Amino acid sequence: MRSKNPKVMVAICNFVDRYYREKHVSPSVNEIAMGIGVSKATSYRYLVAMNESGMLSYDGKNIVTKQTSKCNSGYFSAPLIGSIRCGNPEQEEENVEEYVSLPKSIFGEGSFYILRAKGDSMVDAGIRDEDLIVIRIQETAAVGDIVVALDENNENTLKIYGGTDADTKEVILRYANNEKYPDMEIRVNRLVVQGVAKHVIKAL
Repeated sequence: MRSKNPKVMVAICNFVDRYYREKHVSPSVNEIAMGIGVSKATSYRYLVAMNESGMLSYDGKNIVTKQTSKCNSGYFSAPLIGSIRCGNPEQEEENVEEYVSLPKSIFGEGSFYILRAKGDSMVDAGIRDEDLIVIRIQETAAVGDIVVALDENNENTLKIYGGTDADTKEVILRYANNEKYPDMEIRVNRLVVQGVAKHVIKAL
């Protein structure tokens, strides 16, 4: 590689890393040029030279640095909704506040939506008012799962699934705030599981 300014090379790598973390794609040659204050031709020549020297990988479009190679490129969009309600959240566009990109490496595979928690019935489970809860869309749940549930009166809530009472055949939903609602539970004759809570997103 012909002699190149080390500061420019570092600036290119830093710009590519920052851009990729924010947008999950490689910047264009022109975006790099504008980002670090050089001409488009200079940006291209540096990328080619840095590729030849092994400092990064550049195929004419995609740029891979040591940092971006560690980034998981698998993302999916989950709708953020304002409250629990009936129906499929993905089909109720008017209730979607925004779509949030989530990495598959953390949240896993499946269909998800994000619910903004309301109330204080789940604080012992680490869920407080205004927390964002990532819900996997599924129709079944295991005892102990935190579920978004629709009851026989078409009312829905976020509670701990307690299974079915062997004697009464009632479905049990439990609160998770022993200080305010000690041993409190809801019993219904019919229940539709609309999803299971998998993660909580909150500020510390």
